[in-house]
Amino acid sequence: MTEVTWAQPGDAAAVADRIEQELRKPGAKRFAFTGGSTPAKVLALLHERNLDWSGVTIALTDDRCVPDDHPASNFAKIKAALDGTAVTFERLVEGAPVAPFDLVWLGMGNDGHTSSLFPTMKALIRPGPTVIATTPVPLPEEAPFDRLTLNFRALKATRAIILVVTGAGKRALIEQALAGVEMPIGEILLGDGPPVTIYWSE
Repeated sequence: MTEVTWAQPGDAAAVADRIEQELRKPGAKRFAFTGGSTPAKVLALLHERNLDWSGVTIALTDDRCVPDDHPASNFAKIKAALDGTAVTFERLVEGAPVAPFDLVWLGMGNDGHTSSLFPTMKALIRPGPTVIATTPVPLPEEAPFDRLTLNFRALKATRAIILVVTGAGKRALIEQALAGVEMPIGEILLGDGPPVTIYWSE
């Protein structure tokens, strides 16, 4: 059964501290980071700490199918936040197998979706830990794009997961998922899988 714990506080500094702990462990490391505005804030904090990013590979958990210079590109945001470091970026390629991670960082939408795995979507299903193409149904007005995303097998092929959410509504949604209400985030929180730490802030 998945071990789920709530971390306090759940702000950007706390998430940065957790990632720094992982970065300071010896050896090569593989991370998968969510998109959006929060990762850019956390990575900006980490960039200021003069950490060693050599031997670190970062993939996105998901991204919109847009060019790198498009404002909706998560890849562009992550790359800009770590500009000048020795980190290696791994692009999402549909159908590509995905090697295990040391840490996967997820967010969650107001409908319980995580990565680009929506309650209702068109998706090309593939076996094993891999990258799949998805299209949310309906397309969200704020981001009406097709997506590439790690599937659940790939997201759970990691030593640990952190889930970073904000607001009372999302906390209530997580509690519903933990109680067994069916939604995509429940695939991460329930059943067999790596430990999940939830970073929540109001």
